[in-house]
This record gives sequence, structure tokens and C-alpha cells, in this order.
Amino acid sequence: MKVIVVGAGILGASTAWHLAREGAEVVLVDRDDRGRATAAGAGIVSPWGSKLENPAGYGLLADGARYYPELLAALAEDGETDVGYARVGALYVPDEPDTLDAAERRIRARAAEAPEAGRIERLAPQQAQALFPPLRPDLPGVFVEGGARVDGRLVAEALARAASRRGARRIEGSAGLLLRGDRVAGVTVGSESGGGETIEADWVVVAAGAWAAELLAPAGIALTVAPQRGQIVHLRRPGAETAGWPSLQPLNSYYLLAFADSRVVIGATRETGSGFDHRLTAAGVAEVLNAGLATAPGLADWPLHEIRIGFRPLAKDNRPRLGPAEGVEGLLIGNGLGAGGLTMGPFAGRLLAQAALGRETTVPLAPFDPLRKPPRVHR
Repeated sequence: MKVIVVGAGILGASTAWHLAREGAEVVLVDRDDRGRATAAGAGIVSPWGSKLENPAGYGLLADGARYYPELLAALAEDGETDVGYARVGALYVPDEPDTLDAAERRIRARAAEAPEAGRIERLAPQQAQALFPPLRPDLPGVFVEGGARVDGRLVAEALARAASRRGARRIEGSAGLLLRGDRVAGVTVGSESGGGETIEADWVVVAAGAWAAELLAPAGIALTVAPQRGQIVHLRRPGAETAGWPSLQPLNSYYLLAFADSRVVIGATRETGSGFDHRLTAAGVAEVLNAGLATAPGLADWPLHEIRIGFRPLAKDNRPRLGPAEGVEGLLIGNGLGAGGLTMGPFAGRLLAQAALGRETTVPLAPFDPLRKPPRVHR
């Protein structure tokens, strides 16, 4: 069995590694596009407070969080131990006075079926601020012990290296689909220096993130996924002891996440319709900083460290695209993970690998049919 995986973000790298572990011949093709979502994402692994109501979509998010310990143990067997993962807990705080009660009910109901969520505790403002010192002093919180953080760059790189150790071949270049009738027979790979290579395979897995639509178009596939720009601010105060701070999640679309290197990440804009415009904007940076400082004013005098831009692959119905492309033989698609990519990516890669190998997937892929049409909105 030979499989080509296009895209070495967290989803593609996971797919390649899982395939290589099972003895498949794997070729991992990637190019260095600016704005890769895996590199820019914050890395919060805490699905239980999500407002996502779709059972299949939330299930994939929860399965992704549950899978991380198993993934880390298997990567360690392959010599990869540095992925930036730490179980530091998640702290949910209200954006409006009455939102925390509803969030706590949602979290407790989901945690009843998710022992990995650990202890759940309602905190008074003083207790919440003790866990995340820059927090506004009047905010109560709900603490979920099982919340974790992960560095997307490190995880993807570890998965790709581990795949290589198990025999996967890595190629830098721009891929195009090799089409023979209704079958994808492989890819052509071109390099910046000119020339190229044609590689045939039993399956091609397209996990090219927000860039996948262009790659799939020659096969007659109109993937309903588009780039959504996210501008993400990193603050860093040398000497600050941030390693044990939980992820901070106001009950809106923003978040704050601390890492062990005295760094706090504030994110993120959700700029639908952005295309691949890789500019930092005054409005975007102001939006993120204002939202972060409204929740954690103690960060106001922290130095700006860097600002990252990522293009999330956002599906029109906000549900991942995973599985075979109906009517096109030899093609699997992995896309549309959106803002949950760093949580779902490793587990979703395992599912794609199972599908390529002809095995029953751990969870059914039917709800994630990559070619389904978004539901019509009646007005």
C-alpha cells in the first residue's frame, strides 16, 4: 500500500505517521506557505465548554482531546517527547453576568461522559485570579482540571519526524493531482528551482488546509472550505512564572493561553472572507488586544513579543471534511477543522489513515462527507 499525503500541518503529519506505523509506504509532500494554521494556532485542548451543538462535530472535538495521552505515549516510543503539551487546566470566565451558569451546566453534562475532564470546580473571583494572576479581579470562573495546552508547530514537526523514522519520504514542493479518468493516480510535484517529479500511489490524501480548494479543482471538486484569517498576539515578560497558568477562556470567541517561556498568547480575530491576505492590520491587532486586556488587565504592561497570522480552513457549515471523495477513486480529503484543528488534528489523521488502509474507522466518517453541500438557509 502506497499513500501520498499532501500537507504537513498537524492533520497531514498525523495521517502520514499513522500510516507509516502500520507499514504503509508513505510520501509526505509539503510547501512552505505563509499563514499555515498549525503554526499560528494557540493550542488549547479543552472541548467541554465549547458552544458547538452538532453531536458529530463536538464528538470529534472531544475524541481529539481524549486521544492526546495515547498519542504522546506512542510518539515517545518513536523518540519524540517535546511537543509542548501540558495538562494545566482550563479556566472559563463569563463575558456576561449570566453566561457562567449555563457554561457550567454544559461542562458538567459533557464531563459526565469524559473522565479525562477531571475535577470541575466553581471558583470565586479571588480563587480564579490566583490561578491566572493578570485576570480581572471581579471575575468568577469554572475550572476544568483536564484542560491542556499544546504547541502546534512542535506536534506537527514531531509527527513528521516520527513518520520519517518509520520510512516515510518527505518532499518539499507544490503538488498537483495526477488524474486518470475518474481516478487520482498520484501527484506531480514541482519545485521552485524548476523540474519536477511524478509519483503514483494507491491513495492520495489531500490535507492541504486552506489551500486545498485550488489543488482539488482540476478533479472537478468544489471544496466548500475557505481561508479565515486569524491574527494572534504573543506577549512575553521574561521571568514571569507562567508555566502552570491554565488556559483562560472568556465565554466569547477570544482566549488567552500561557506557555512555559513567560509567554501569553491572546487570540484571535475570525476574519471570514479574508482570502490569503497576509497583512497585520491595525483593527485586527486592536481587536485582539482590547478583548484580551478587558479580561486580563494585568497584561497591559507586558511587552509585545510577536504577532502571528494563520488561515484557518473554515467549512461553510463549520463541520470538518474527512473521508473519501465520492465519484473520485483514490482520493481522501481532510479539511475544515477550523479553530479546533490543534485539538482534532491528530485524531482526525488517525481516522484518515484507517480509511486509506481499508479499515473500519474509530468513529464513522459519514457525518464528515467532504463533498456534502452545506444546508440551505431559509429566510
